[in-house]
Amino acid sequence: MSSPETEPEPEAEREPEPGAEADDGLVDALPAVAPRLRALRRRASLTLEAAARAAGLSPAHLSRLETGQRQPSLPMLLALARIYGTTVSELLGETVADRDAVVRAADMEPTAAGGWTYWQAGASGRGMQALRVHVPYGSQGDIVRVHPGEEWLHVLKGRLRLRLGDATHRLAPGDSAHFDSLTPHRIAALDQGGVELLFVHTLLQSPTATLCLGPTPGEAP
Repeated sequence: MSSPETEPEPEAEREPEPGAEADDGLVDALPAVAPRLRALRRRASLTLEAAARAAGLSPAHLSRLETGQRQPSLPMLLALARIYGTTVSELLGETVADRDAVVRAADMEPTAAGGWTYWQAGASGRGMQALRVHVPYGSQGDIVRVHPGEEWLHVLKGRLRLRLGDATHRLAPGDSAHFDSLTPHRIAALDQGGVELLFVHTLLQSPTATLCLGPTPGEAP
């Protein structure tokens, strides 16, 4: 997790950055967007500098958005929603219909990504994503992943080799691991039949297939 950062002091007013001008129809509709922008960034475990860089802004400009000194344009809201793993509706504080809290096994459609198979085990659009994952033997064991956020996994069947930094862990059914995703990590099945996991990660800048499951077929690692 990123450590709390010191927000930069507002700079002297200068020419707006590209895309910084707020849409006329949004100015009056955003009285509470500033604190929400900051809260969602922190929920995504992103520093002001990292979020600003991903959005193509300066940290000072993003700070002004978060303190209400500037109003974001619609393109900027779309970019920030993508970076924070949320929707423009949530950024604007719009209420949405309650999501169904229960996910039935019959509704879990398998999806393949990078040789792995996963089933959505939680609702979409949440601050974290829950999956049931099958990792085949010999698949993606050499891919090192590093990204902001947290991951939790629980072994259901088979044995898993988990490399965290320079340490190697072997997990059996019933074992779990919870770690900071900025720690370089690799996941591989130790058994010919593969390994089955329950897997939870925070939703951040990357889609599921590249965040933790590796490249989809046809993509370079």
